[in-house]
Amino acid sequence: MKELQIKINATQETSYPIFIEENILNNAYEYINKYTKANRFLLITNDKVYSLYGEKLKNKNTEILILPDGEAYKNMDTLNLIIDKAIEIKLERTDAIIALGGGVTGDTAGFAASIYQRGIDFIQIPTTLLAQVDSSIGGKVAVNHKYGKNMIGSFYQPKLVLADISTLNTLDERQFKTGLAEVLKYAFIEKSCLADKDYKLFEFLDSNHNEILNKNSAILKELISICCELKSSVVNKDEKEKGLRSILNFGHTYAHAIEKLTNYEKYTHGEAVSIGMRLIFDLALKEKFISIEYYNSCINLINKYRLKTDYEENFDKEQFYKTMQSDKKVKNSNINFVMPIKEKEVKLTNNIDKKIIVGGI
Repeated sequence: MKELQIKINATQETSYPIFIEENILNNAYEYINKYTKANRFLLITNDKVYSLYGEKLKNKNTEILILPDGEAYKNMDTLNLIIDKAIEIKLERTDAIIALGGGVTGDTAGFAASIYQRGIDFIQIPTTLLAQVDSSIGGKVAVNHKYGKNMIGSFYQPKLVLADISTLNTLDERQFKTGLAEVLKYAFIEKSCLADKDYKLFEFLDSNHNEILNKNSAILKELISICCELKSSVVNKDEKEKGLRSILNFGHTYAHAIEKLTNYEKYTHGEAVSIGMRLIFDLALKEKFISIEYYNSCINLINKYRLKTDYEENFDKEQFYKTMQSDKKVKNSNINFVMPIKEKEVKLTNNIDKKIIVGGI
């Protein structure tokens, strides 16, 4: 059993544990009841996840709401479905919402928990690699708007995170690689995370790629733990993205535009991120932020995991740029990029010329 602690501002109210283990869902309520005082629960999930794991979370104190799956449903309509259900079953302030699923479920259910009766307890049970290493940690909860991704949301920390790595065995190759894109992101920003130790994630990914792609449970447990430690290091220092936490958006500025322009239907989030990382590496090389040697080593690692690096669309450059300008990371009308500058290090920059930004599109 791996147990990590998120210690935001060193306060008990916003600190919580992450448990990483196989088959932890079999005893989920032992952990939930230890870290919450809730008497009743509203479980939010989707059809596929419920069919696989729903029985493990069923009990007399838990109501279940099954939502449609996919980024296209991460919106206000879905949020209202959750709020309507909570009101219908008379969920109280002392009760809790449980998110069982991937990033879309966790983000939407978490946002609902943050605003229902001004905030009730929230438990994250991520069942995808992407959610286990990234979206379930740190309290970012939101829904999308027609003008941009995650434009409506809040920072709201869960009471605990239960990461059952056995759920990864049911992911198809595409969904597993979606999570690997976020994993590789940490390898490219590790030194900038200001962690207490050097996890050598880049080297770990390079030397264990076969075991990871074959879902070796011991290796996956170690991999997920490292990613959670790195994200925890960042979130503990900057909960609400005033500075440092922005580095977690590496590759995401391009990615969010790609997702928006394809209506969140063509590419998974991880596919868009891996394309976005390739584009930002290209930009960094062109502008001489990084050496050709470092560029090649990073692109080789992305290719080693057979992640998506190209898109099929012929995007209009002007439209692409306008879409990037609507991203929530824009400040004073300038587009902020998390730019690689040397091995495993990045920095924020917003002085890149428009023609250069869309030059590779």
